[in-house]
Order: sequence, then structure tokens, then C-alpha cells
Amino acid sequence: MTVKAVVKMGYPSLWQRSEAVSEFNTNSLRDIVQNMFDTMKLENGVGIAAPQIGIQQRIILFGFDSNSRYPNAKSIPTTVLINPELNNLSDEMEEGFEGCLSVPGLRGLVPRYKHIHYAGYDIEGNKIEGEAKSFHARILQHECDHLEGILYLQRIQNWQKFGFEADIGPAIQEFYS
Repeated sequence: MTVKAVVKMGYPSLWQRSEAVSEFNTNSLRDIVQNMFDTMKLENGVGIAAPQIGIQQRIILFGFDSNSRYPNAKSIPTTVLINPELNNLSDEMEEGFEGCLSVPGLRGLVPRYKHIHYAGYDIEGNKIEGEAKSFHARILQHECDHLEGILYLQRIQNWQKFGFEADIGPAIQEFYS
């Protein structure tokens, strides 16, 4: 297990666009992905992007069986997506509370597209494509934002729906019930 420190808001590279991965099926890429997985698991996350462990490459990892931070969320298969591309399949958006390993202890209500198509590559360089809805789509959009140097805070529209988890926790649980 190789856990990396999660960089926090204020770390300069969180505001930068990440570089595309050009070489697949390498030990270096496998190490990065393993470090991301170990870190996400230890931090009890549902997704993580390479910039969150200080690596400016276009790699995201997401998925979980169950998660105490989102107890009512349905499981999502663990997926590595390299050089991801997202397209909304509908203009319909929905609001949901988001947190971030790089902004610990805080949550905010963020609008996201409800139904998206995603594409990218796995570690070996094989093309991956799929569709995601609701919470699954939210996670993908959140993690891909990291690759563009965007934090979820920049997407909040109603600052009355932002605060410390301990203070707005009941509202979050009610929202996801």
C-alpha cells in the first residue's frame, strides 16, 4: 500500500490543467494508479484525480461498494479512466452536495449534468466508453474538473448551501434520502 498525501486547496497545481497521458501499460502509470487507489481508499473517497496527489496527468479513478460519506448511494464499479472526455446526453441538471478530499470538512450544493457519456482509456491503452447518471455522473464531472484545474467550490451557485460537514450534515442526509 502506497498512500500519498492529498494536496489541499491552495496548492498551486490544483488550479492548473493536467497533461494528457501519452504512454500506456507502463510501470510508472501502474504505480500512479495504485497510489491513487490506496489514497482514495484510506481517505474514504468515491473518486480521486491524479492532481490531488500532486501528479499533473489526466487520470481519474472512481468507484465504491459502499461509502459512509454517501450511505444511500448505490455502488459504482471501480474504474480507472485516462484522458477522459465527457459529453452531456441531456441538458437536464440536478443539484447535489459535494465534498472533496482536497477541501476537507466542507460540503456545498453543486449543479451537474444528470446524464453523461464518458470515454477514455484504461491502463493498457484500451478504449473505454460508457454512460453515467445522477451520482455516478456527478463523480465523473467532479473528478474531470480537477483535470481542468477547477474545484467544486467554483461551481457553487447558492452559498447558503455551503458549509462544514458537521453543520450541514443533516441537510445532506435529507437531500440524499
